[in-house]
Amino acid sequence: MNKINKLFSDNKDSKLLSLYFCAGCPTLEGTGDIIKTLERRGINMIEVGVPFSDPMADGPVIQAAATKALKNGMSLRKLFSQLKAIKDEVNIPLILMGYLNVMMQYGFENFFKTCQECGVSGAIIPDLPFDDYLELKPIADKYDIRIIMLITPETSEERIRFIDDNTDGFIYMVSSASTTGAQKSFDEAKQEYFQRINGMNLRNPRMIGFGISNKQTLESSQQNAAGAIIGSKFVQLLDNANGNADKAMDDLYDALSK
Repeated sequence: MNKINKLFSDNKDSKLLSLYFCAGCPTLEGTGDIIKTLERRGINMIEVGVPFSDPMADGPVIQAAATKALKNGMSLRKLFSQLKAIKDEVNIPLILMGYLNVMMQYGFENFFKTCQECGVSGAIIPDLPFDDYLELKPIADKYDIRIIMLITPETSEERIRFIDDNTDGFIYMVSSASTTGAQKSFDEAKQEYFQRINGMNLRNPRMIGFGISNKQTLESSQQNAAGAIIGSKFVQLLDNANGNADKAMDDLYDALSK
């Protein structure tokens, strides 16, 4: 069974926590140690960012991380070699989050094949049009890779149900239509959005991301979905800790308690 599907199957009543970090930031060679530390510290799933020069869905923190990673020499090929080296030491699902252009240049079949070889269970491609997803899905399925689709408060009910019918793994529920970045709280409009999606009784589990940085936003996400995804806050803390993932996790858990 794909590790993403197994995670949600085994933890139907748990509140999951997934973290994002950008490969190659703060240091080029830190990817493997960060992943192993996050698993040891209780993280359920990890999104590993593939740096790109024009990350349109990302806010300033992750944009800066991508720029730093590229300057450090990170590439998709380099990332795959790092992931392959730790494949047998990691049990939680790993998801690559990157933009279409990078994967297109690598070659889609080669990309999904290499994901499988390196222990990657899924991919998030924010700028992948849904019609193109339907064409790529058979290739991804061939290598047991889940392509995770995003929905936002602006996504129509018809489109959400179509996504739910044609995807597997989980649905990435973006908390707002803006770019990534920490928020102090989720306002009434976001709460109504969460409740509206809850009321749709979708087949796939959902994870809420974008803006989660403290106790209020974490608990709100975990109450309204299978769990939460934290990106910008952890990227910032990891950078502040000079790549020391244990220190960043200490600081993150402290922030999530307030």
